[in-house]
Amino acid sequence: MTEGSRRDRSVQPGSSTTSGRAVSVKGLTRLVRHAVSAGKAGLVIANGSAGTVHLGEERRCYPETVLRQAVSLGLVTRAAGLVQASAEARNFLRRALAAAGMEGEGGFAGQHGEIVRTEVEIDGARQNVSRNLDDTPLSSLARLKDKAGTPFFPSEALGAGEKLLDDFTRGQLQPRITSSWEPRLSSRGKGEAGGLADIATSALEARRRFGRAMEAIGPELSGVAADVCCFGKGLELVERERQWPVRSAKLMLRTALLALARHYAPPPRHAQRRHSHHWGTQDFRPTAESYGSSGSS
Repeated sequence: MTEGSRRDRSVQPGSSTTSGRAVSVKGLTRLVRHAVSAGKAGLVIANGSAGTVHLGEERRCYPETVLRQAVSLGLVTRAAGLVQASAEARNFLRRALAAAGMEGEGGFAGQHGEIVRTEVEIDGARQNVSRNLDDTPLSSLARLKDKAGTPFFPSEALGAGEKLLDDFTRGQLQPRITSSWEPRLSSRGKGEAGGLADIATSALEARRRFGRAMEAIGPELSGVAADVCCFGKGLELVERERQWPVRSAKLMLRTALLALARHYAPPPRHAQRRHSHHWGTQDFRPTAESYGSSGSS
């Protein structure tokens, strides 16, 4: 196997070898993480003793075999007395951390998702959990920016979309594609009508809230809100299905979610008062001649 073929193969944590000798994945991950944290400046190499090297200002010690393995796999480059992380280094770290269970996700999800550590309250106690920021359809939309660099979807619009999804889920409106083995909530005798009687009260309330939200958005925009927020469709898919122009779905969705946000948080009454409008300037005052004579000659 040539040097180039070794560089092109995918790096899988747990299977690192070099020159027939196994290399510790933990040590390889530690070195790659150190190189990534150094950025473009890189790590200065200093020779150590007994087959070791020292990297960076901290002079962290690594086995020479680990450094050679990182170079052969294309995770770092070694030139002019510097070690620098490659483009593949970050992907390797995500897979390695996911495989070690540090992100609570599988290797693929850890690499392609955005996992963060956060705290949630479970049974009255605060616990540390891993959360994927791409776990909801609206998560990726939060990263969209306009030309000025501000979020294209305001926070209140995204919050309204999350509430809509929550009511959709609680109302059990997602169509089933497999058999349901869940026990019924009510005991219905033979011949008795089912339907809404078999649905929990909380689910019924969620369905009513969902219906009112759809009415507030309006028939023209409620469909795109349901497709993206509830059914998880992407903006490009919505445009293809509805034969809309390119990049129009995000504008329609933004309008729908802003209308939904006003439904969930209506403005104060004084802000809803209608004001008379005219097309004159601010200091315009009508004159009697503008309305003709009073009829007296």
